[in-house]
Formats: sequence, C-alpha cells, structure tokens
Amino acid sequence: MNNIYNFLNNVWKEIQLENKQNISFIPFVLLISTLPLAMGVNNVLLGIFLLTSFLSFVRKKQYFSIVLVPLFVFFLWICLSYFWSIDSNKTLVNLPKELPFLLVPLAFMSIPTFTNEQNNKILKFYSYSMVVYVLYFTIRAIVRYSISNNIDVFFYHGPDNLTDTGLVPRLLNAIHFSVYLVIAFFYFFTKMNKTKLEYIFSILLFIFIILLSSKNIILIFILLILIHVFFYSKAANRLRLRNLTLIFILFGFIISFKNIKERFLIEFTSNSKKSLSHNVNVNNTNGVNNISIYEAWNNKAFTHNDFFPGTSFRVYQVRIFMDFLKEEPIFLKGFGFEASSEKLLEKEKQYNLYPGYGNFNFHNQYIQNFAELGIIGFILLLVIVAINIKIALRSKDFIHIAFAIVMISLFLTESFLWRQRGVLFFVLFYCLLNTKNYASIYKK
Repeated sequence: MNNIYNFLNNVWKEIQLENKQNISFIPFVLLISTLPLAMGVNNVLLGIFLLTSFLSFVRKKQYFSIVLVPLFVFFLWICLSYFWSIDSNKTLVNLPKELPFLLVPLAFMSIPTFTNEQNNKILKFYSYSMVVYVLYFTIRAIVRYSISNNIDVFFYHGPDNLTDTGLVPRLLNAIHFSVYLVIAFFYFFTKMNKTKLEYIFSILLFIFIILLSSKNIILIFILLILIHVFFYSKAANRLRLRNLTLIFILFGFIISFKNIKERFLIEFTSNSKKSLSHNVNVNNTNGVNNISIYEAWNNKAFTHNDFFPGTSFRVYQVRIFMDFLKEEPIFLKGFGFEASSEKLLEKEKQYNLYPGYGNFNFHNQYIQNFAELGIIGFILLLVIVAINIKIALRSKDFIHIAFAIVMISLFLTESFLWRQRGVLFFVLFYCLLNTKNYASIYKK
C-alpha cells in the first residue's frame, strides 16, 4: 500500500508542477484520459478545459498554427449545410456534437504551447489510464464468465442493455476503443529503456486489442508493429527475419481463437464471386445467406434472409452512394449534415433489405462526407487527413504516424467523425500532435 501511495503522490506532484507552467495541463490530461467514459463526463471536462484556455487567452500571448485552420473551415461548412439540408431539423439537432472542430482548436490557440516534455507526459498519463480501463474490462469479463460460462464475454462488444455479453459495452464500441488502445500501446512499445511493468502493459494492451476483434484495426495494428520493427527501432537492422516470423506465428495463434477466427472467416468465405457462404454455414444460423462482395455490388434485389458481413455491407453502401450521385443533385453540396438517413431507408426498401439495414450510416467517413457535404466537404476531409500524415512523416514521431495511419484506415470503415466521442478523440489528438510537431519542423 505504501508503494502505491508513494507512486500516486509522485504522479500528483508531477502533474501539479506541469500545471503551474500551463493551467490547461490538468484539464487536458483529464479530458483525454476519460474519453471512454460517459459523454456527460467528457462534456464537463471539455468545458473546464475551455475555461482554462480562456483564462490563458486573457493573460498570455496567443499561439496561432496554420494546421488548425482546416478544422475551423470544416466546421463552418457543416454549419452552412443547414441552409440546403433536405432534413434541416436533423442537421440542426446534430450540429452540437461537431463543436469540438471549433472549440478545441480555439483552445489550443489560446493556451501556451505544450512543451515536448508536457506532450510526452500527456501521452504517458493517457496511456496509463487506458491500462486501467483494460484491467477493469478484463476483471469484468472474468467475473461474467465465472457466472455465465459464456466465452463471448471476452470478445468484441455486446448489445447495450443489461444482458451485455461483450468485452466492452456497445455504447463504447469495440472498434473505437481499439483505436484508443492502439495509441497507448505504441507509447509503451516505442519507449526506450522500458521497465518490466511497461513490457507487461504492452503485452496486455496487445492482447486486449486482438480480443476486441476489429478486423480492420487488427490488420493495421500488426502492420504498424512491422513498420516500427523494420524501419524505426534501433534493432531494425538486426534479427528481422526472426522477428517477422515470431509476429506472424503469434498472429496466427491469436486468430485461431474461435470468436476471432469466425469474424475473419465470415469475410473471407463470403467475398468470392461465387459466394462460398452459400454452402458454408459460417455463423451457424439456418436459412441465412451470407452475401458476397460480388452480390452486394451486383444483385438487383435481396431477400430478408440475406445477411451482409461487414465488408459486403460496406460495398453495398458504396454502391448506393454511386446511385445517389446519379439520381440526386448532391455532387457540390450533398444532402446536408446528418440528412442522408431518409434516403438510406428509401434504398433499404428499394433493394428489399431486411428492416434495420437502412438505419446504418455509410460506415465510411469519406463517402459520408461526400454524400452529406458534397465534393467540398470531401476535399476538406482529405486536406485534414493529408496535413496530419504529412506532418507525422516529416516529424518521424511514430505515435503521430500510428495515429495518422489508423485514422486513414478507420475512415474507410467507420463514420468516426459523425460520433461525438469519435470527433472529440480525433480533434484532441490532431491538435496535440500536429501543433507540437509542426512547431518543431518549422523551427528546423
């Protein structure tokens, strides 16, 4: 107990010391470390962070960075879409969740720039907080398994209700939580002179990310590990073949778990032109036909027994977006922010999908932007993504590189920025990493 008390006491003194130099340090650490909690908590902490930034604005010289401008412009275009939205009420109701695109950059322009040491400490506290969440969800899963003997409690997310059977709640979302953990993992993984405890945390985060079973995140995650081992670590020129072999063996062993293997198998056995899933009962559900990518793109109609695996459904969504481009005047301005839902429901009826599929958004941030904000909204997103990856590569900051690559990949499978927690996570890390690395590149 004394060791734990001394550790926490030292951490608190360290945070207090940094906060004397920048009064927004503690609010920012708390905000970024509590992202997995309820949005009410995030909103309160965001308010405190904005208040401290206002106090800094009054007392100190402001900091302006060109990399923050596209965020303002993007938010302005979202707001302007209200005037041509086909569902102006829905656009207006959903506008507040995009406020971080305006408020967080304003805060970063008002506060003293975080020093490199402060940035490293922010990432440190964030990463340790993610370990705490992982430990909590792991203990939670073990307790649930001891009660139910249901192995599903160790994988993905369950329904958002009292019978929740997933590793994390659906409201938190396994895919989104995987993204949070990837950043924390690379903090520990890329750190020089790691302690034994930090090695343990790296392994724990690695296993948890795999158990969350997000196919896209797992593949990008493994790729990033290989990139770091090959090109960024000091041992990059040594033992490459052995490291590569061990990683692939470990990966093969991990996906042999039934639940994870099944999630991959559903995709790979339903993605051929002839759709092997017609003959392979992957999800053990009688009478259900798993739709292949070919069928998702070409079938003129579907039946209520058709099930779309993740990749096939995203291909179907690309298809109906192409339909919208031909049928609707959306090229320049789009339907309006969050105004495409009625059009998606119309397509559900047109193609005779099982009721409920039309309630999903495009699950692709690039297409979501184009459909609702037109070519201008699409280009603005590309500009933000391009700035992020360019500064990351020039700075050679691997945590920034990991963040940039994960976001590019995630936007292909999720409308991440149309979720309040998603936009807050992206804008916080975008501002933190880009203002730091852009400043250092500019000085050089």
